[in-house]
Amino acid sequence: MESARSVIDSDLKFIAGQLSHEFAEMAGSNLLITGGAGFLGYYLVQSVLYWNRLENGAAPIRVTVYDNFMRGVPEWLTALEDDENLESRVHDMTNPLPDDVPDFQYIIHAATIASPHYYRKYPIETMDANVNGLRYLLDYVRGQKGAGKSFAGFMFYSTSEIYGDPTPDQIPTPEDYRGNVSCTGPRACYDESKRYGETLCVNYAKQYELPIRITRPFNNYGPGLKITDKRVIPDFARDILSGRDIVMLSDGKPTRTFCYVADAIVGHYKVLVRGHDGESYNIGIDKPEISMAELAEMTVKEARDLFGYDGEVVFETSDDADYLVDNPNRRCPIIDKARDHLDYDPQITITDGLRRSLIWYKDNQHPEEG
Repeated sequence: MESARSVIDSDLKFIAGQLSHEFAEMAGSNLLITGGAGFLGYYLVQSVLYWNRLENGAAPIRVTVYDNFMRGVPEWLTALEDDENLESRVHDMTNPLPDDVPDFQYIIHAATIASPHYYRKYPIETMDANVNGLRYLLDYVRGQKGAGKSFAGFMFYSTSEIYGDPTPDQIPTPEDYRGNVSCTGPRACYDESKRYGETLCVNYAKQYELPIRITRPFNNYGPGLKITDKRVIPDFARDILSGRDIVMLSDGKPTRTFCYVADAIVGHYKVLVRGHDGESYNIGIDKPEISMAELAEMTVKEARDLFGYDGEVVFETSDDADYLVDNPNRRCPIIDKARDHLDYDPQITITDGLRRSLIWYKDNQHPEEG
């Protein structure tokens, strides 16, 4: 059977190949990734360093990670500490930037809490990272331009949650849908701070003529998403690898599309490098749209083929009264804008992505936790 290492190597090769033009354009630049120790940081960081090691004759991309490491320092990041093109620094993005910030040409603001379990636990910190942390970075970019220094691209990680629970006529959902969102519900700390973050980005881009772009991930999953994250696929993997039945804390009827992380990272970097200033992009996959119950059955099938898993899917009710409050019934993006502007073309099927994820989780069952 494949190992987690083989899955990672295959994914990194795919990402670097899909982003050959974008990474070549970034060659020789300084890139800051805030929240770089998190889920999406896993491949955001490693894919650039992988590309640096290829025999491409280009100047390397130098990567700096800012993270507060509130959930621990991941082993994958520690293993890269000898890479001369990587610097990792403890910094909480709810605080002002350090005084000695170097000249960055690209910035990805991924410092946030994206798991509903954790952002409901830390609502103020979630809002501060999405608003105050973003404002510190936007002011930095404005200052770079004012000082006559080159700056090429800023990307803010927003979310598909900004759409809330779309009305039926707005599914699949385009970028110009204004949303159906609660501003006071248990998810509002995340949803509304992301919406305001987008407003900041659009106005900084327009008023100061800055290269600021916005990405809206739609249910990205795969390696890097900790098995303890409390989102659906990690929860399924945890049950499977513990030899338990898969427990669903809903009726399984809500539907989603799921985009494997390698495809998603390609899309996010394309937004950073090729996105239009002040514009937002849905980054995900537009089909198939499947129910949570169907996702569970597909995961069971892959687990049986891989591990001989003999569990079943069972339905229970969460003890958390707010568990399903404001949870959208359907989520499916229109990605035509990303296709047209960015040449974005996700390729990895849900069955292949689930297989790769389960293989990775088998070797990553005990993540570091703060």
